[in-house]
Amino acid sequence: MQAEQIHIIEEQVHTPGKIRDYAAFIKLRLSALVVFSAAISFLIAYEGPVNWMKLLWLIIGGFFVTGASNGFNQIIERDLDKLMTRTLNRPLPKNRMSVLEAALLASFIGISGVAILWVFINPLCGLLGFVALLLYTLVYTPLKQKTPFAVFVGAFPGAIPPLLGYVAASASPGHFSTQAFVLFAIQFIWQFPHFWAIAWVSDEDYRKAGFRMLPSGERDKSTAFQILVYTLFLIPISLFPVLCQMCGKISAFVILAAGAAFCYQAYALYKDCSVKAARQLMFGSFFYLPVVQLAILMGK
Repeated sequence: MQAEQIHIIEEQVHTPGKIRDYAAFIKLRLSALVVFSAAISFLIAYEGPVNWMKLLWLIIGGFFVTGASNGFNQIIERDLDKLMTRTLNRPLPKNRMSVLEAALLASFIGISGVAILWVFINPLCGLLGFVALLLYTLVYTPLKQKTPFAVFVGAFPGAIPPLLGYVAASASPGHFSTQAFVLFAIQFIWQFPHFWAIAWVSDEDYRKAGFRMLPSGERDKSTAFQILVYTLFLIPISLFPVLCQMCGKISAFVILAAGAAFCYQAYALYKDCSVKAARQLMFGSFFYLPVVQLAILMGK
């Protein structure tokens, strides 16, 4: 899902030129944000002097896999993208890129990304990247038109980056540690209020393409209440690193402050159910996750 979590302003900008079309096709900024999550988790997990070459391979491989996921998504949804204001200027709907060219590009970077993770880091990293690519492309993307349950399905590939980063840094990459699942859990739960805020803001556009993304199907109290519940639940989940001794008291204070601010924005949405409040929550979510991840890293 994290590959669908798009800064709406970015989607509305028409960027001509082949290089810019490729950047739009792989959603360059979004892919970079996903890779940031994996890199931070790598640094959290790494013991001793950092292996910067391994981190570089993680960034390149993770970026390619994410870009391929975004690309295949646009190929599958190219006709639907023509119906939505925020996506109609993408390269495929505007015929600035052929389906064949798009498929070749997505396939090349997808295969390259999985191969890089497998060969230059470890096979488990390659497998995680491959699973994330398949889940996002073949399961989450088709479900978006069928059921709001797609958000739950999409949260799994969306939460793989921190797991990937931790496994890449682990001295025993053949198994997952509790700390790896803690980082996975934070990003997994975070995606629900984050993406539902985006879906609330873009609901009219989504309806044009037949996407069913809000949990109740409407911009109503029921949806707002579920967003608030997940945001509240995110606070104890985000404090698990403190309980696992991954970070200390200062990090706990930062995490609590970030959680309180995020919950306040979710409550504001529940109170008035406005697009303005949903947009503020959406932007707040962009800050929440990196602040929490950096707090864990700094408190390591």
